[in-house]
Amino acid sequence: MKKILAVMAVALLTLLGVAPAALASAPTDIVVEDAAGVLYQPQLLPAIAGINFRQPTKVAVVTIDGVAGSDVLNASVLELARDLHPEWLSSDGQKWADGLFIFALDPTARKVGTYMGEDLKVSAGDQAKIQDATKSLFGQAQWTDGTIAGVRKGAALINRPWYLSPGFIVTASIAGGAALVGLGTWLVLRKRNRTKAEELMKAGDASFANVSLDLDVTELNANTIPVHSTYGLQVLEKYRNFSTGYARAGVLNQQVHAFSQRELSQGKNVKIVSSYADAAIELDGLDDVIADTNTLLNKFSGWEAAWDRQVRPLRDDLDRLPELLNRSEARGLSSAAALGSFGVQTQDNLQLWASQIQTGRLQPESALDLLKETRAGLGQLLSSHSDDLIGEYAKTNSEAEKMRRTITDQRNYSTGYGRPNILGTVYGMNVFYSVSTFDHAYSSARTSVESARSSASSSGSSTGYGAGGGSFSGSGSSSSF
Repeated sequence: MKKILAVMAVALLTLLGVAPAALASAPTDIVVEDAAGVLYQPQLLPAIAGINFRQPTKVAVVTIDGVAGSDVLNASVLELARDLHPEWLSSDGQKWADGLFIFALDPTARKVGTYMGEDLKVSAGDQAKIQDATKSLFGQAQWTDGTIAGVRKGAALINRPWYLSPGFIVTASIAGGAALVGLGTWLVLRKRNRTKAEELMKAGDASFANVSLDLDVTELNANTIPVHSTYGLQVLEKYRNFSTGYARAGVLNQQVHAFSQRELSQGKNVKIVSSYADAAIELDGLDDVIADTNTLLNKFSGWEAAWDRQVRPLRDDLDRLPELLNRSEARGLSSAAALGSFGVQTQDNLQLWASQIQTGRLQPESALDLLKETRAGLGQLLSSHSDDLIGEYAKTNSEAEKMRRTITDQRNYSTGYGRPNILGTVYGMNVFYSVSTFDHAYSSARTSVESARSSASSSGSSTGYGAGGGSFSGSGSSSSF
């Protein structure tokens, strides 16, 4: 079959002439104006930097903190450009600058927009395709992932060469292009599998090497963990399976490294490599937790860093609280005030506990208990805040129930975050309700209700820039999701 496809592909290319290769060019610049505060730039920026356009292109990502039900995204983007980024406009101010692609989002009004310079402009149909590529993700409040999907789709359609246009593909299929497409799909899939397998193997090898180098140290740490400690005993329970897990990872290590490049292209073998990477990464995290448990409970040298790793998830939550509480929907709510007071008090407590551990007034075991109680208390406050927000937003009992169900599902689905720590190892990485999980869960719940409220006609495209746009006629449009 492969030989037949190859022969047909060669014949087709001979008939049509070999198409020139398209230029692959990373964005010349990436500008983010996140007025809505919904994008996670540590994920967004490297992802966009890795997207190739067919000519040098500056990418601007804009979010607008709009009003539900409004349709002013086009005008808002133009106003922002005029006020903050005049370089985004052509010399006469009537169009978008050449080499510029703007991707815009209004999460409140549920609008997505695409705008581009005259040398990059695409048809209205292709603009709709770029916007449509984001809507399933935006419908789940996955703002960063949706934005990346939109920029990626834009790069695929902007300046698309003739031989990749739908018309050419249809014509080519009549002349045997179906065989070429089949061959191309098969080759792309195999390459994707191989790339994924190699990435997983690299991650697994790094973790497996770390674990292997530290085997003796890990055993020594485990042997000196205080057995009278509740946390020490439970971490030791995890260690009892460490040798079994390491042996299994060793077998998988040999198996995956025996795969040829051809075998790494097969989906079933990618799953085996994934199992190897998961096993090695889990072991790598566990030996770190064993070391921290031993160091902290015994107050050995370096206990301060071990303690910092235990409180880091809570500190991350506290750092995210101001953004959560400064949103318009949270203002005036008693639950928001309670969370604000909790944040201030907890910051003080963390400093106090570290000082008390240092002086011996607080034992590490007791400090972990306090940390557990504090994180549990944060979860209770977030649940109360969730109830208040639902009470404010939902118009009917059915909407309120829909939101509660969505939040519960999202919370149960969460697998935790960050490197493993003592509390996560003992109680489970997802047992504590984090601010990031709450934020995502509530956004998803609100979006599910907004979607239900939206009329079927709300998805039409808007191309005007409003009265304030004057004679501006830059290429672009927006639509609802």
